[in-house]
Order: sequence, then structure tokens, then C-alpha cells
Amino acid sequence: VDVFFRSGDREWVVPAFWAGGNRWTVRFAPPVQGEYTFQVKCSDSANKMLNGDEQTLSVTAYTGANPLIKHGHLRVSKNKRYFEHADGTPFFWLGDTWWKGLCKRLTWEGFQELTADRKKKGFTIVQIVCGTYPDELGLLKPSWANEGGMPYLKEDFSVVNPKYFEYADRRLEHLIENGITPAIVGGWGRAVTLNAVGLPGYKRHYRNLIARYGAYPVVWILGGETQKSQGPWYELAEYVVATDPHGRLLTNHSSHLRHAFDDSAVFDFDMDATGHRGWATADSAIEKARKTLATTPAKPYVSGESCYEQHMQENFADLQRYQFWGLMLSGAAGHTYGAAGIWHMGVPDEHGNWGGWKHQPYDLTTWREGMHFQGSKQLGLSKALLQEFPWQRLEPHPEWVEKDCFAAGIPGELHFMYQPKRGVYKWDGITVKHLKPGSWSAFYFD
Repeated sequence: VDVFFRSGDREWVVPAFWAGGNRWTVRFAPPVQGEYTFQVKCSDSANKMLNGDEQTLSVTAYTGANPLIKHGHLRVSKNKRYFEHADGTPFFWLGDTWWKGLCKRLTWEGFQELTADRKKKGFTIVQIVCGTYPDELGLLKPSWANEGGMPYLKEDFSVVNPKYFEYADRRLEHLIENGITPAIVGGWGRAVTLNAVGLPGYKRHYRNLIARYGAYPVVWILGGETQKSQGPWYELAEYVVATDPHGRLLTNHSSHLRHAFDDSAVFDFDMDATGHRGWATADSAIEKARKTLATTPAKPYVSGESCYEQHMQENFADLQRYQFWGLMLSGAAGHTYGAAGIWHMGVPDEHGNWGGWKHQPYDLTTWREGMHFQGSKQLGLSKALLQEFPWQRLEPHPEWVEKDCFAAGIPGELHFMYQPKRGVYKWDGITVKHLKPGSWSAFYFD
């Protein structure tokens, strides 16, 4: 079922979703005010109820205060280096990783508690999977279920369970109501590949996701840890672009970045997935960011997974700060944080995470423990500091500082410098190079 919306000479073909029984629903976000017409059409031409006459719709201005709606949809800036709203307001991507945040291990009350904590700390994005989960071998595992049951009732995703998605709606809408953009991951590549479901099944799945959430202020992450050996992911990406009438931002989560598939043209920005092996991984993520940002065509860059805080009792708050500042001052458009306990929504009775090594758990941290790790608070403070200045105009200037430090800014106007841990018996402060003569003020932020 599609609904054709028209305004002047523009037309939007919006997929509808089956909401159970004899009920179908369409969600549309009109980009401009004015008079519209709409008409329902169904692939079953004999179905009179789903092949209707043209009707009218009047669209007026939004009067609320939610920045995600007030400022309009997200897009890539003209210089292809950061994100902004439709009205030109810069959008700072500070993401948190809730891969398994739609499962019932995290109760509705817990979801609201975690949302409130992340809103208070300044997070603007939540990366969340609605599809096959990371590291869970096999399809339709009981751990996928939420309060409404399983998302699909057949492994090829041919029979949808509307009740599951009604409960998913409640959670995703709650994030949006709190000014947090859901970055929805359609499924995972490693463990359960695209081929396990089949391309037709994944197309059905994405049509359902686009119908339900495409009208909302969301971002699409095609898949997690994807590569071309797992199936025709890029063909799926082309299908998503062709099916989404709202043109939401689309990326792919992969350590291979633009080399994950034979082509990458349809992706709006680059998202890296580097790993979790401590300081060497953080340095690798920063180096990959620099190389990717030097690639043409230019696209924004976000590290979408690296060194989750206290993952396997490693990667503490100092490393979280190092990653954030090293990436942001190297030109990243934002950064996604992650914490043990939260990404897999661990609870005391069920850890919810398995590695690839004899199916062992990575750790037994709970989501509530992970919520209080210091790194999340410190990254929120770091974001707040950057937002006191025109952060979107910063350009990397490594020549301004010594080796192993990071710098970016606006020459002659603003310098940001980050010095990691100074080390033992090092007494000297930061040396600033290439500072133009004039009157400068400075401050130190710890």
C-alpha cells in the first residue's frame, strides 16, 4: 500500500504499514506548508478500501519547541563536513550506543530513566538496532523480543508482528520527544548475515521501517559491521534510497568504511567501526578519520564504534576523552560513545552479549552500572564547551602543537588545543605554534 501526496508539481510516494487487522497507517512529514492532495493505492487493484479517491490535506506551521522538528530535517552542510538542520542550524552529533535498546530486558521504565540521563548529559543521537542483533547466532532468537513479542514470525521476514513495532514506536518516539535523534540500524552483518534472511526479506523489512519511521527525524544506518561477502548490502542501500520519500540521512557502519562494498555513492556520510583494543584502537580511529576526510568526494565522518567504556574492563574515561578530542580536532562531524552494559542492555539475570569466541560473554556489566560511567558525563561537558564557540567552522591544524597533541580552529580567531596525559616528570606546559601577533585571551579546561 502506497499513499501519493502532492503539492503543486511535487509528489511523494509514501509507503504505508500494516497495523494489524484491517488497519493500515501512513506517516508523512510535509516539508512545506500549504494545500496537499493524497490518494491511497494498493497492489491489489480489486481492494476497493485500499484504492481510494483523492482527498485534501492542509499543512500549517509547527509551533512547538522540539528542536528536531522546529529546525527541520537533518542534512549535510554545504562544505560536506558537518550536519545541520533544514534551516541551517548546526547539529552536533554526540551519539550513544544502545544496539539492543528495543528488547524487553530493558524495561519501559528503564528506557525512560536512561533517556533522561542521556538528555541531561547532552547526547543528541542514539544508535539502536531494529532488526538482527549483534553477536546473536541464529534468526529470531528469544532475546530479540520486546513486550509485544518478536518483530517477525518467519525467518524471511515475510510475516510481521505489529505488536512488536507498536512497542518499538513508544521507545523511538520517546527519544524524539526528548530531542534525541534515533539512528536506526536495520540489522547486523557479522553473526547473522544478510544472506541468512535474503535480500527480498530485508527489502520487506526496510520498507516496513521506512513506513513506520521515515516521517520521523531519524537517521538510517544500513547495517552493522557489514561487508560485501555477507550479501548484497549495497543493493539494499539503493533500495532504501529509492523507497524513502523523506530522504533521511543514510550511512553504513563498517571498519572498511568506503571499501565495505563495490560502491558507496548513496551514503551521505562515513561511519567507522574500529574496535575496542584500547589506546592503539583509539589512535587507529583518529588516523582513519584523517585519511577518510582527505578522500574525495568529501563527506562528514563519525566514529560509530570504538573502545566502549569499560568493555571487558578496559577503556576508561581518560581514553574516552582522548578519542573525542582527537577525532573532533581532526575534523570529525561528531562522535559516538559506547559503554559496557548499555550497548547490550545487560541486567542482573541476563547479560545480553556474546563474543565470537565460543559464545562467551564480553562482560557482565548491567545497563544501570554503565549509565554512571564517568566518560559519558565528561563527553557531554566537552560537547557543551565546543558549543560555546562556532565549532562547525573549526579546521584541523596539527602544526599548531607538539607531536601527540591535537589542534583545530579558525586562524587568527580561535584555537582549540588538546593535550592528553602529560606523563611522569614532564613539567612543561603546552607550546602553541604559529600564533599570529595580537591580543589573545586563553583558558584551560579540565
